[in-house]
Amino acid sequence: MFRISSIVAVSFCCAVFSSCRQSPKPSSQLEERRIDLPSSIAQQPVADKRPIIVTFGDSLTAGVAGRSYPENLQDLLNQNGYAYRVDNQGVSGDTTTDGLARIDNVIAEHPRLVLLEFGGNDGLRGVPVSATEKNLEEMIARLRKASIPIVLLGITLPPNYGPDYVKPFTAMFPKLAKQYHLKLMPFLLLHVYQNSALMQPDGIHPNGAGNQLVARDVFELIQANLSRATVK
Repeated sequence: MFRISSIVAVSFCCAVFSSCRQSPKPSSQLEERRIDLPSSIAQQPVADKRPIIVTFGDSLTAGVAGRSYPENLQDLLNQNGYAYRVDNQGVSGDTTTDGLARIDNVIAEHPRLVLLEFGGNDGLRGVPVSATEKNLEEMIARLRKASIPIVLLGITLPPNYGPDYVKPFTAMFPKLAKQYHLKLMPFLLLHVYQNSALMQPDGIHPNGAGNQLVARDVFELIQANLSRATVK
């Protein structure tokens, strides 16, 4: 009995010793270990270093139906090889007072160009033209102080507002452009506002097709301001 037990014990020890002496698996047979990077590193976006064009205005800039004119402007820049990024800072309903309150956000972007479009909501609310002009003038002065080029995009009002108000309102934009030596589009909607196929039923805002044409007009206006150094 003792002899059998001794043999069994010796056999067990040999088996254990033998297993301990086995060569490790070649590295090619080892299970691959996956290392997951923290999400903050693995998903970090690539910085967009293209120079910025800020479109700054109200609903005519923000867009109310279909693609906005800034979105279409970005397409035109891409298609023509200009490596700029359009930052749409249009807010529906904004007046020149609201724009002046937001001007620091624009300056903080250090844009290469600002397309300034305000005044329509002031006019529709009957704000005195002198107050609207003063706000636009202050925005222009702040941008110029930051050495940011400006293109002024003008607007007009429906004739039912009366010539005593509409005439000085419409003349305000050329006056400011001349005073500050700015490139000007006297009326942003010049080629769309009389075409019902290009306008919203409200008769004030372009639809998607209209915004394509507005973007084309703006692109042709600013093309000379685009640095050839930024062409892809």
